[in-house]
Amino acid sequence: MSSTGLASGRPLRSPAFRWFLGGQSISMTGSAMSPVALAFGVLEITDSAAWLSAVTTAALVPMVATLLIGGGIADRYRRDTVLCLTSLGAGLTQVGVAFLLLAHQHPAFLLPLSALNGIFQGLTKPALRGIVSNLTAGRGLQQASSLLASVRNATRILGPTTAGLLTASVGGAWAIAADAASFLLAAACFARMSLPDLPPRTESGPTMLGELREGWSYFSSKPWIWTVTLAFAVFNALNMGVWQILGPVIANDTIGAEGWGLVLSARGVGALLASVVMVKLTVRRPMAPALSSMALAAVPLILLGAGANAFWLAAAAFVAGVASEFFTVVWETVHNTHVPERLLSRVGAQDEFWSFVPIPIGQLSTPALAAAFGTATVAVTGGGVAAMAMLVPLLVPSLRRIEINRNGD
Repeated sequence: MSSTGLASGRPLRSPAFRWFLGGQSISMTGSAMSPVALAFGVLEITDSAAWLSAVTTAALVPMVATLLIGGGIADRYRRDTVLCLTSLGAGLTQVGVAFLLLAHQHPAFLLPLSALNGIFQGLTKPALRGIVSNLTAGRGLQQASSLLASVRNATRILGPTTAGLLTASVGGAWAIAADAASFLLAAACFARMSLPDLPPRTESGPTMLGELREGWSYFSSKPWIWTVTLAFAVFNALNMGVWQILGPVIANDTIGAEGWGLVLSARGVGALLASVVMVKLTVRRPMAPALSSMALAAVPLILLGAGANAFWLAAAAFVAGVASEFFTVVWETVHNTHVPERLLSRVGAQDEFWSFVPIPIGQLSTPALAAAFGTATVAVTGGGVAAMAMLVPLLVPSLRRIEINRNGD
């Protein structure tokens, strides 16, 4: 432990970090099954890409809308308490989703529950972006991020495949039910973390609105942050629109739910490999290789449009998983190293908000574009544009100079 009381270099020595890791492990195991289960559960009821898009967007829009206020809350209150309450709420909403799918109700009834789940996600994400710095310090930051990424990616290997098998055998509702149970168990783990109370606030202290303005001011003054955010705004809109909406539709007619689950699991294998390596590997100036590798994450979109079989899709998804997780660990470590701890959740919320805002546009427009131009054209073109977007931030000199092994800006 360091002089600050945080685990430095060996985060697993901290009981609070172990409870956090346990809670996240349980929650991510259920969440890894949810996308496949929900997608094929909705398609089973409606056989409609438009309804799948609507249900998915119903969760995404409220999630994005609450990110900024979630950042203010997570920097203002204890992050372990925030995570406990939001996990409890998310678990209850998923119980409702599972019931509706089991009862084969019309997908319109899923929309309000999806919206509530999105709100809880929007309040959760900023707390997750900031809490690692409450649990570890120094060299432990990258190790903690890599350990969390390793667990997340291990769940992505078994989760989609399990969900595909459950969906093909007894229906996706049971995978959603497992996700609900995982949120509730995670809430119990987060309740055991017991982080120190924050200093009491005075009446003359800044308001929530003032703190949100401070987060925006810091974010907008750092080109090395906002250029990457804008690049991901383009990438996310194209990737989520094509992969999440057209992917299951194409797979439903070609490789099936089991094959699609295996493709997603292959991505998880690649991401797991990258996160394990990143526990030990440190790149002094990591942003150039991280962004360059992210261009490879668009290749599966191109192959999806080209009509590749399950083998080639799985191979491309594996490479995309390596690239994406390498970037994720680097980006989280850079944020935790260079952004002041008291601003982490607010700056992280700005990053996620602006990179997520275009996703609903991509998800809602993809079915119409596919109907007008064909799924192959939309997928291939989207993949090419997404790859190019990842390379644009490299034109910023301050981004290329960012170092991972020092403090400061």
